[in-house]
Amino acid sequence: MKSFRLLSVFFLIGTLLVGCSSGNNSQSSAGGTESIGGDKSDGKLSGEITVWAHPFTGDQDVEGKMWDEIISSFEEETEVKVNFEQIPWANRDQKILTALVANNGPDVFYAIPDQMPQYAEEGMLLELDSYLEDLDMNDFVETAIVSTTWKDKLYGLPILQEAYTFLYNVDIVKDIGEDPENLPKTWDEFDQWAKKAKEKGYYAMSFAGGGSMNGTLYPYVWQAGGDVVNEDNQVLINNEKSLKAWERLDHMYKEGWIPEDSVTAMEHDALWDSGKLLAVQGSGASITNMLSKDLFEFVIAPPLKGERQVTYGTTGMFVAPVNTDNPAAAAEFIKVMTDTENQKRFNKVTQYIPTRESAKEIFDDEPYLSQLATYTEYALPGVIHPAGRTIMPSIQSELQTMMEGKKTPKEAADAAAEAVQLELDKK
Repeated sequence: MKSFRLLSVFFLIGTLLVGCSSGNNSQSSAGGTESIGGDKSDGKLSGEITVWAHPFTGDQDVEGKMWDEIISSFEEETEVKVNFEQIPWANRDQKILTALVANNGPDVFYAIPDQMPQYAEEGMLLELDSYLEDLDMNDFVETAIVSTTWKDKLYGLPILQEAYTFLYNVDIVKDIGEDPENLPKTWDEFDQWAKKAKEKGYYAMSFAGGGSMNGTLYPYVWQAGGDVVNEDNQVLINNEKSLKAWERLDHMYKEGWIPEDSVTAMEHDALWDSGKLLAVQGSGASITNMLSKDLFEFVIAPPLKGERQVTYGTTGMFVAPVNTDNPAAAAEFIKVMTDTENQKRFNKVTQYIPTRESAKEIFDDEPYLSQLATYTEYALPGVIHPAGRTIMPSIQSELQTMMEGKKTPKEAADAAAEAVQLELDKK
């Protein structure tokens, strides 16, 4: 394997650890080995690759069988040996980066949207465009490809998506005199429902102000037609359109449409389960949870529209490091792993939404998930920027300060923009 610039990589490790979250599962399977490059002089693939992924479910027997099927099929078709290792979510960035620096890392690994641009900006990822010239990209959901692209270059292919939107309590919808078959589509329509819910003693919606900005401020910024920061390092979080999102959330909190603890709350599950919330923002996991509890009837709605109709939904992808010794085989694995049949296998087990339209039929017999799958066209994967992860705490702090009544929306937005610019100036 080729070596990276050590100073850049060690700096990146420190950067990635700021605000890095970890998952709940930590089970690991057999360890991988350094890849053995293949002889491609005759156009055929050969050799070995090492693939790293994480646990995506609590049932490792079922998940393990899925990986066995995918890998054995790939090995049979390509004659490339795959060494698969499942690594914990905890400390994943540090494990991946230190392994790559030591030249014993994977040839393919799973990544999320806020990792990809940081790795790509440091020249650590293999550009895939030249390896995928024969691949029809039209079947991929366009918003999923956004998360795998940095500065017009493709660094990965997406395997899964989520889409967050509102779930409504049907009993409350009826109690406020509205129709559960005609749900709000716009900010104004939702606000009318919110007023009625407040008058009836309900909260209009959940708001986890202590959680990720991807689930709180950012969707409203995007819906308003604004943005946070672009790839040219223009700070947009306080421009005229983005400011509307700050003003909207300030208004909602002052009106009592969201719970009093929304400034720092991580979730409002208890309020939702006890019938105190008109709506809650959720994804596929929320739907699965609701169906298992069977507490009350609920319906899901399309993402709201301000100037734009858009929401948040993460994307999971497979990428290859630039220092792989077997780039052709690594690229081929990424290509095969994300084809229609393997997306069906993977997402049927994990209950995520496929990023290929042709694979979404796995939810044909599950009405809620089938409906949710149609909303990925509106789902942005977050802030695609090398600083996306590190700027979030500063923005969150200003949002919380505003909600506490210590700053106006404009003061908070401007302060957030200054903090973002300071972070960008460090690069």
